[in-house]
Order: sequence, then structure tokens, then C-alpha cells
Amino acid sequence: MEQIKKVNILAVGVHPDDVELSITGTLAVQKQKGHSFGILDLTQGELGTRGTPEIRLREAENAARIQNAQFRVNLGFRDGFFTGTESEKLEIVKVIRAARPDILIANATHDRHPDHGRSAKLVYDAWFLSGLKSIETHIDGDVQERWRPKVIYHYLQDYIIPPDVVVDVSDTFDIKMKAIKAFRSQFYDPESKELDSPLTNKDFFDQVEGRARSLGRQIGVEYGEGLTAPRYIGVRDLFDLI
Repeated sequence: MEQIKKVNILAVGVHPDDVELSITGTLAVQKQKGHSFGILDLTQGELGTRGTPEIRLREAENAARIQNAQFRVNLGFRDGFFTGTESEKLEIVKVIRAARPDILIANATHDRHPDHGRSAKLVYDAWFLSGLKSIETHIDGDVQERWRPKVIYHYLQDYIIPPDVVVDVSDTFDIKMKAIKAFRSQFYDPESKELDSPLTNKDFFDQVEGRARSLGRQIGVEYGEGLTAPRYIGVRDLFDLI
């Protein structure tokens, strides 16, 4: 497993590019505020309509560099066929315990792609299990200490789900788009002979921007990204919500 560093936020996507398409603006905002983050991909996206696993891994590394992520790890679960087994949960637990984030961000709780909702449930289970002392995991032969992030959030994907919180990403939207476009094999290419997918629509990037503008409008800013939470969101100061 790639060297994992301590980070403040761990963002998880079942497919390479899930994080970029959904939450990169937020990660960039937190990075500018001095918080570190890492990215965990569960599969190589090998069932994708375009590209190959090898191409997508290279694109993922390029996207991670654009975002200045502390690390990016891919667990190599079977795209489309992971089932949330004990061993799969424990692999995620090991990454959580190695990264020791305060915030965990995962796929949408339900979505057009069935992998997204199953990933959300799998990561939520791993979030809980990672805090149990009776579950022993090892990395490089060393026993890991238990660690449960303080909160877990889920980003929005294809379905329009009402968010519990919207983050102002007006100042980092350009980073988001650069990171998304690192996955060039997945998007519109007039020279491509591969089959089309929902992502290869000529106006797909306009759709991404439109969603961000719509969310931003709801909080009075140019661009926004939405998150849902499985529990109430608490604050110490009402002015944090302005």
C-alpha cells in the first residue's frame, strides 16, 4: 500500500474521478485554509465505457497533483461487483487508521450508478468499525491504533439530492475543473472511436458548472458544492453559518 500520511480530511470515491467531479472545490478550499487531505479510490473503474484501468490510474495521479493531495491510494476492489465483504471493510479501516482524518467524505448515499450508494454504505460501515478496539488491523506488520473520524459526510453526484450543507467554492472552482479535465479519457473527444457515455456529452462541463452555480445561488455565492450528513450538523457560533 502506498505511503499514507496523517491528514485532516480523507475523501473516498468508488471510481477514479468521483472525488474530482463532486468535492474537489471543497477540498481545495480546506487546503487553502491549511488543512491537508488524501484521496482513496476503491476501484480502478475498469467497467468504464472509455479508457483503460492503466489510463485512469495515470489520470488519477495527475488529478491528485493538481489538487496537491497528500496521497492517493487505490484498493483495487472489483468495479461493479464489490459486495461489502469483511475483507473489503477492513481494507478501508486500515486506510482510515493510517490517515487518521477528522473528516471522512464518501460517495452519495443513493445515485443513478448503483456502485455509489453501495460505496457510501461500505465506507460508513468502515468509519464505524475503525473506532472499535477489538478489531485488529496491521500495516507493514505493525498493529494499528483505533481511529474514528469525528464526522462523515456524503457528496452529491448524479441525482439531485437536497444538501445539508453547501460550501462556497467560488475561489477554487478553477482548480476543480482542472482536476476533472485530468480525466481526459472520460470526456468528449471528437476523434474518439469508443462508445459514448453520460460523461461524453459535448456540454457535460457546462452541466458541471450549472450544478455548481445552482448550489452557489442558494447561499448567495457564485459556485457551491453540496454535502449530506447522517446526523445533525453542530456549530459553536451562529456566525459560522453566514
